[in-house]
Amino acid sequence: MKQYLEMVEYVLANGEKKQDRTGTGTISVFGYQAKYDLREGFPLLTTKKVLFSAVVWELLWFLKGATNINDNLKEHTPIWNAWADKDGNLGPIYGYQWRSWEKFVQDENTGEYKKTSVDQIKNVIHMIKNNPDSRRLIVSAWNVADIDKMALPPCHSFFQFYVVNGRLDCQLYQRSADIALGVPFNIASYALLLSMIAQECRLEPGIFVHTLGDAHIYENHIEGLKTQLKRTPKKLPQLKMADKPVLEMQFEDIELINYVHDEFIKFPIAV
Repeated sequence: MKQYLEMVEYVLANGEKKQDRTGTGTISVFGYQAKYDLREGFPLLTTKKVLFSAVVWELLWFLKGATNINDNLKEHTPIWNAWADKDGNLGPIYGYQWRSWEKFVQDENTGEYKKTSVDQIKNVIHMIKNNPDSRRLIVSAWNVADIDKMALPPCHSFFQFYVVNGRLDCQLYQRSADIALGVPFNIASYALLLSMIAQECRLEPGIFVHTLGDAHIYENHIEGLKTQLKRTPKKLPQLKMADKPVLEMQFEDIELINYVHDEFIKFPIAV
């Protein structure tokens, strides 16, 4: 995962001081891209421990279309707790947009419009299988009409797939990227999603392209990242999954093998 450490070094060297919504303060660059080839191993940081189980639980929670932390998430990972209301609701965030993007269709007989929805995950899997050369293999979480209803607007805003020579690649555009705390998690989550969809579509998981908008390091994360930069990356782990369709996957169907890592570094979360 030298690509990640190179990104940290770049932002520390070139980032400009910038205020932020949380009031913590950051150093930030606008526009950065890194590529991770899954054929070289699963891209999970080895220079600190990343809780892979939390990555799996959250992704499966998104894929269910869930938007409440009490729906099989709260007991497994506290990631979303800070943004949920007293009942655990988060509004129409990622899972809702991925699986139930609202649309209105006109009844041919009455002319009235009725609300229905689009399952973007099912649609993109179908398109990959049946029209792999399409340049429209896109899933979006950035629904402008719903932003104000969301507890947190989507940071990882939309992603696109690319099929070539029996390989499936994926590019994510992330509008806001917390390099110390969020980005390692995001890399692993989308590498896992890419692997799951590639398997169902009988393709080889290839390159995850991570394109960042506001790539920032919070000021209270700088020292921890400097500690991490002194560490040497280890061999990447491998991913093992049950041969099941994406939307039938359970936590027990996903396993990480040979994950060797340095000790955990605690970074405070900015809310």
